[in-house]
Amino acid sequence: GVLLKHLNALLRPDAGTIRFGDVAVTRSTEADLVPVRRRIGMLFQGGALFDSLTIADNVAFALDEHAVCKGDERARRVAELLALVGLSGTESRMPSELSGGMRKRVALARTLALEPEVLLYDEPTTGLDPVTGRQINMLIRDLQRRFGLTSIVVTHDLASAFYVADRIAFLADGRIRKISTVREMSGSEDPEIRTFLTAGALEAGGHA
Repeated sequence: GVLLKHLNALLRPDAGTIRFGDVAVTRSTEADLVPVRRRIGMLFQGGALFDSLTIADNVAFALDEHAVCKGDERARRVAELLALVGLSGTESRMPSELSGGMRKRVALARTLALEPEVLLYDEPTTGLDPVTGRQINMLIRDLQRRFGLTSIVVTHDLASAFYVADRIAFLADGRIRKISTVREMSGSEDPEIRTFLTAGALEAGGHA
């Protein structure tokens, strides 16, 4: 979560530079970051829906905030976004009426509203049952392929990481120990990585 908040400039690093295209995010003012943040969507761990707003108003929150569209066009865009995440027809419902997995998908639809180029996911399957978690993983891959998105997923869920990733970065003690393909990571001889993979496999009931 801390890494993602640095990438989105919600936190500023003590040292080093983060660049998004030609923009030095770490040296930008809040005003300069507005157009950058429109290109970067973030799905927070809890989903963070507004309990007092309908599903439609939750999904349209960024559209309203940036005055992107209104009226029939707003309704059409909300319906389109909900269809993308498999929740057509839920516009008038409230978050409390939905399951945890459905709320996560609504939050993802809201994140997609401004058509970001990069999506940051903070522990997207945490707290979800295995079937729902797999649905979220499949959705991450589908959106990535459909829109050509760059997705950065922070997770402790090995099954999720190995399903959604093209490349994996292993973090230990606040530092990236290794960046490699899924296959290379699986075959790593680094003792700390082997311990993590073995523990994760045992937790999932499998073998490293």
